[in-house]
Amino acid sequence: MLALSACDRQAAPPSQPNASTAAEPADTGLPKAEFDLSHKGTPAPTDAFTGPDGKPVTLSAFRGKPVLVNLWATWCGPCVKEMPELDAIAAAGKDTLAVVTINQGDDAAAVAKWWSARALPNLKSYRDDESKLGFAYETGQLPTTVLYDADGKEIWRIVGGTDWTGAKAKARLADIRS
Repeated sequence: MLALSACDRQAAPPSQPNASTAAEPADTGLPKAEFDLSHKGTPAPTDAFTGPDGKPVTLSAFRGKPVLVNLWATWCGPCVKEMPELDAIAAAGKDTLAVVTINQGDDAAAVAKWWSARALPNLKSYRDDESKLGFAYETGQLPTTVLYDADGKEIWRIVGGTDWTGAKAKARLADIRS
């Protein structure tokens, strides 16, 4: 059973080979995603997930610099749409920010196939086959993105698709320097 069974919008058609050219999915009438500061200061979950090398890893491995955690799935349209923007954030912050995209519940072969069909050179493929982080965040929705400071304490989170190139997101990403 998937921990995160809802996506904030329709899934992108599977035939789209490049997420950066995908059109905005149809509006489902759900509220727009807003930044949530109510968990500020909460420590990062300690649940292990699978790293690009196939070995277990936890968020504590990224301590020492801020980390932007993004939970996503291959079938989630807004998740797929965000990936090129998250890749650009990772490129811009390569020395000051870790961007960790963690697939929730898709099987390893599906994730590998999805990943190999895209040019996302600044991101790595992490998997959380049992959606442990999804359960820990208790959002019930994808995408879910959480920013942690260098000490592993939450700064903010956003649940749902986000325009990471927009003014509001850029302002919140400036929280990395806070």
